[in-house]
Formats: sequence, C-alpha cells, structure tokens
Amino acid sequence: MLKACEISALALKHAGSLVRPGVSTWEIDKSLGNFIKSMGAKPSFKGLYGFPGNACISVNEELIHGIPSKKRILREGDIVSVDVGAFKDGYHGDNTATFAVGEISGKARRLLEVTEQSLYEGIKRAVSGNRVGDISGAIQGYCESRGYFVPEEYFGHGVGRDLHEEPNVPNVGKPGRGPRLTPGMTLAIEPMINSTTARTRTLSDNWTVVEANGNLSAHFEHTVLITSGEPLVMTMVEHGG
Repeated sequence: MLKACEISALALKHAGSLVRPGVSTWEIDKSLGNFIKSMGAKPSFKGLYGFPGNACISVNEELIHGIPSKKRILREGDIVSVDVGAFKDGYHGDNTATFAVGEISGKARRLLEVTEQSLYEGIKRAVSGNRVGDISGAIQGYCESRGYFVPEEYFGHGVGRDLHEEPNVPNVGKPGRGPRLTPGMTLAIEPMINSTTARTRTLSDNWTVVEANGNLSAHFEHTVLITSGEPLVMTMVEHGG
C-alpha cells in the first residue's frame, strides 16, 4: 500500500507541474493516466461508479468530482483541485491538492491555506485511542473559526484493497464520537471546504458538485496510517502548488 500511495503522491506532484493558464483539464487528466500507467499502476478512479476520467479535476466553485474536459481551459487566477489515486498490487492510494493557476487573489490563497492546514489539524488527531470524531471536530473547528463552511454530505473514508472502505471520516463532528482508531487502520482524510455556504448542488452531468453560491471551494487529502505512535502520512511527497 505504501507503493500505491507513493505513486498517487507522485501523480499529484505531476499534475501540479502541468497546472498553468491555457491548459485544459482533459490534458492534465490524460497525462495523469499515462503517468500512473508508466509506474506500473492503474488510475483508481477510472470507471469507478462509471466515472469517465483518470482523476477528478475541479475548478473554482467546483468542490469535487469535476469531469476532465477539453472545453475547460485553466485561466490565470483560477484554483484547481486534482483528486487522484493509484491502484498497485491490490491496494489503493488516494490524495488531493488544490493548485493555484498563476497569480491568484488573496481571498483564494487564504482559502487554500486554511483548507490545507485543516487537513493537518485532522491528521494530528489520527492517533490510536482517539475516535473518528476527533479528526472531524478538528477540521470543522479550524475552518469554521476562520469563517469557512464545511459541507456535511461529503467526507473521507477508509482506503486499502478498495478505494472506499469503512469507516467514513466526516469533516463535521464532535470529538470523542465515532469509531475508535486502532493501529493498522488506513484513512483518506480529506477536508472539502466552501467559502460562503455549506450548501452544495450537483450539476446536470450528475458528477460535478459545486458551492451553492457559486463561490470558491478547495480540497486537500492524504492517505494516513494509524500506528502505535504518530500517524504516518503515506502520500507525503512534496506536491508544490
């Protein structure tokens, strides 16, 4: 599973290197698919529940599940989330980052900074003996105290032989609640944060989820191993962005 996570992390880093004005999300997706296959793995998302892309690529107000498209051209000032996983030797890795397209506004930069830091606030609580709610409460508290909004209907999850396994890892919750964390558990922790409302809606493609007010959203994710000591971030490769 460490190998699958390494490939996933390298694929995310590769995606970040492609993000620039004038590039389509389809071009990024195609290159990602080729990259993952060159590493002897398969894209985890391709065909999953019928999803057509190698990765979910979501721009600006798109929170998650953006379908790569030749028509979606990145422009200066956009932010773009790339959610990508790799399947290798029977196991999955899963990670996400939201990248800046050229120079972005201070408002967008702050959203990215808070969302990414909330991921690490959650990871700090991913220790044996804690509960899932300790992760959830840390993410929710960090983001809401800084004026952001956390959709309740989308959450992280266990990951391993299947991309989506138990337990669910919500981004909203109360410390001390939920399943107990024990060594050997592998979790995809992934705050998905909106800038002006917790409400979302799904577009007519039946995949793309957007912030209901049409304002910016961000998404960061790592696959994390619960150990007898500090959590191990299995997808920790510097991704830039």
